[in-house]
Amino acid sequence: MPIRRLPPVLIDRIAAGEVVERPAAVVKELTENAIDAGAQSVEVVIQGGGRRLVRVTDNGAGMGPDDLALCIERHATSKLSGEDLLAIATLGFRGEALPSIGAVAHLAITSRPPGTAHAFEIRVDGGVVTPPRPAALGGGTRVEVRDLFYATPARLKFLKSDRAEGAAAADVVRRLALARPDVAFTLVTDERAPITFPVRTADAEGRAARLADVLGAEAGRNLVAVEGEREGVRLEGLAGLPTFSKANSLSQFLFVNGRPVRDKLLMGAVRAAYSDLLPSDRHPVLALFFTLDPRDVDVNVHPAKTEVRFRDGGNVRALLVRTLTQALGARAPSTSATIADRLAALARPAESAAPYPAPGYRGGAFAGFRPPLPADHDWRASPARPLAFGETEQAQLDIAEPFADARPDAALPAAADLDRPLGAARAQLHETYIVAQTRDGLVLVDQHAAHERLVYEKLKAALVRDGVARQGLLIPAVVDLDPADADRLAERAADLATLGLVLEPFGHGAVLVREVPALLKEADVARLVADVAEHAAEWDDALPLERRLLHVAATMACHGSVRAGRRLRVEEMNALLREMEATPNAGECNHGRPTFVSLSLKDVEKLFARR
Repeated sequence: MPIRRLPPVLIDRIAAGEVVERPAAVVKELTENAIDAGAQSVEVVIQGGGRRLVRVTDNGAGMGPDDLALCIERHATSKLSGEDLLAIATLGFRGEALPSIGAVAHLAITSRPPGTAHAFEIRVDGGVVTPPRPAALGGGTRVEVRDLFYATPARLKFLKSDRAEGAAAADVVRRLALARPDVAFTLVTDERAPITFPVRTADAEGRAARLADVLGAEAGRNLVAVEGEREGVRLEGLAGLPTFSKANSLSQFLFVNGRPVRDKLLMGAVRAAYSDLLPSDRHPVLALFFTLDPRDVDVNVHPAKTEVRFRDGGNVRALLVRTLTQALGARAPSTSATIADRLAALARPAESAAPYPAPGYRGGAFAGFRPPLPADHDWRASPARPLAFGETEQAQLDIAEPFADARPDAALPAAADLDRPLGAARAQLHETYIVAQTRDGLVLVDQHAAHERLVYEKLKAALVRDGVARQGLLIPAVVDLDPADADRLAERAADLATLGLVLEPFGHGAVLVREVPALLKEADVARLVADVAEHAAEWDDALPLERRLLHVAATMACHGSVRAGRRLRVEEMNALLREMEATPNAGECNHGRPTFVSLSLKDVEKLFARR
């Protein structure tokens, strides 16, 4: 077959396959054009998931008839003042979006620059152009895309349902709204009421407000500020507490010089920063903004411009991991605000609670009955408030030894301890949970999870400082394993020795343990080695040695911590609380589970309908 030149319409349709893969891509390209045009307000209308209609209206600079005629030609753009592709400061720059969309859909662009008598409109239907003609528009630009892919019907078979395509388009708008909090966005779909993101300031406070607009007020209460700089790269933003996580990564918003991206390097760095704080199946909520010299990042590596390539990716990754780790580790001991809200919701009576009993009702307990309380009710002034018992009166009620050591003389709280973040220990429940009292509430601590975090952080600190101290065993322990596990541990003996676990092969399917970390001298050596062997099978050799060692340290920490079921004295419980307050990331164990739950007195009163 001889070589021939392809017709322009076919060239445009081929290009559209890369640029316009689904309706969300149309929304992205048109909304980015509106932002680049200096718009302060953008409205996005979607019908049929974007297949029937995508309309983007803005109040930007607008275009005259000559520019309208040029904008639908391939590789025509106003966003490059020269020929330097390494100094791109706009979201778009290729000049491919509009001609690609016009090649596969009905495209109508109406625009009016400031100071002109009227607007002009140009149409492109499946690649056929209708010249500009006068039209009505107050100002700015309106772009309508109807019947997407009507000219290439085979592409329609690859689209998902209208709901799924609409959700993808809405996600694009949310990401661009986060990128530009100083621009107002309105999203209108045929499935729900319009969503409006009002104008916010372009500083950290404005970003936090916009993130709360996008993800809800609950997200805004569970974020910590992130700020750092390294070798010309600046990082700012907000990161979610580990106790506020999602089942997928759709709530992770990453921006490079104002451009929303989903970059593998950045996503991997986020996973590394949260690896000690979240289970592998949970993902953090965050919005992070990178600012660097445009010449140090290549945005021209993906047709949809969703990926970038950094000149010094290692520097960017190190900045992200270090800044996130410091921000999450430096925060005061806290827990997710949602925990108290969920407890209150569980305790809240159903809306269909039983009505007021009839006058004269003298029955027993009335299920669901709760008389209304006045707005200014204060339970402390109520005559029904329980009075404190002295020891003599209390003794009359003692019918058995208490399960938790909560006697008044055994756990008198020190005034200084009550003012600490985790309060003063008052009791231990089920030999597993510590109950502590603060000035304005209470704290419930999982003693095993809490001590697991403490041991893990000590192992990490020792590893960085001068190596983990070892404790030699008086009688070396022989541990029988699966032959494959024994061989795997023998291969990694040098790495394990770095963490204080010294072992060597001992025949077929066994290892001989000579030394253990001093912090774990009370641990069950056989169980510890068996667990390390089990986790060693899942190690990724591509990970840096440091990360692999930390995986081992996490396993060791579990064995070196206070076990559930161990009775603690008040002094031991208070010592554990004080260590938690001084330890980074003490709010979560190294498996990502919360170590404690804080409830203010207000939260407790809500549980019992006192507020």
